[in-house]
Amino acid sequence: MTQNAAAATPQPADRRVTERKAWAAHGVPVLVVGIGLLLSAVALLAQGIAQGSGTGPTAVIVVGVLLLVAGALAVQGLTSVVAGEARAVQLFGRYRGTIRDPGLQWVNPFARRLKVSTRIRNQESAQAKVNDADGNPIEIAAVVVWQVQDTAMALYSVDDFTQFVTIQTETAVRHIASSYPYDNRGSGALSLRDNAEEITQKLSAELADRVAPAGVHIIESRLTRLSYAAEIAQAMLRQQQANAVVGARQRIVEEAVSMRPGSRVVTSCSSQPLPSGSLNSAKEL
Repeated sequence: MTQNAAAATPQPADRRVTERKAWAAHGVPVLVVGIGLLLSAVALLAQGIAQGSGTGPTAVIVVGVLLLVAGALAVQGLTSVVAGEARAVQLFGRYRGTIRDPGLQWVNPFARRLKVSTRIRNQESAQAKVNDADGNPIEIAAVVVWQVQDTAMALYSVDDFTQFVTIQTETAVRHIASSYPYDNRGSGALSLRDNAEEITQKLSAELADRVAPAGVHIIESRLTRLSYAAEIAQAMLRQQQANAVVGARQRIVEEAVSMRPGSRVVTSCSSQPLPSGSLNSAKEL
C-alpha cells in the first residue's frame, strides 16, 4: 500500500527558467514608421471631422483611428537597452527571453520588459562577530565582487537576487570563520590570519555554490576585516608576545647548539701548537 502511494505521488518537475535570447527587431525603422502612422492618423481624423457627417468622412475617421492604433502599438513596443543592462521580456506571465543588445529595440507591444542590471557590483558584508574553530570570538567582514550571469534565474528563481546575495555572503563568511582558527600558533595548520589567500579561495568557492540558483557569478572575494574581538584582544596580544619571546629564545638555543660541534672540530684538527694569543682566543670561543 505504501509503495503504491509513493508511486502515485507525482514527482516535482524541474521548472527552473534559464536565460535565452528574446526576439527583437531594430527599433529605429519601427520608430519612423510609428511616427508616420501617428501623423497620418491625426491628418485623417482632422480631415474627417472637417468634412462633417456622411459615408466618406466616416470612412476617413475609421481609417484614421486604425492608423492611430497601429502607430500607438508601434511606439508602445519600443524599448531602449543601455550598455550594462538587459531587458527580460515577459508576455502574459511567461518568460519569452532576454534582450542584451544595446540600442533601440522593438518587441511585442503587449509584453512586459523587466530591467536587470548586468554590471559588476561590490557587496560588502556587515562586520560579524563569530567564534573561530578554537572558540575564540573574532570580528570578520568581507567584500564580494559579483555579476548577474543569468537574468532569468535572477528574476524568477529568487524573490530579490540582491538581497539573496547579501544574506548568502554573510552566511558564507560566518561559516568560513567558524571552520578555521584565527592563528595556527606555529602548528602549520590552515588559519584565517596566516593563509589569507587559501581562505579567500574557499570563500569564493562556497559563495559560488550558494548563489548559483540566483544566476549570479562570483568574480572575487576578499576579507576586509579580521581581528580578535575587543574583549579578548589584549589577552591574545599578550599571548602572542609570550609565544614570540619563547620562539626567539628557542631559536637562540638551537643556533648555539649548532655552533658547538664546529668549534670542537677546529680545536681537534689542529696538529701544530698554537701561539699563546691564539690559545686564549680558542678558550674564549
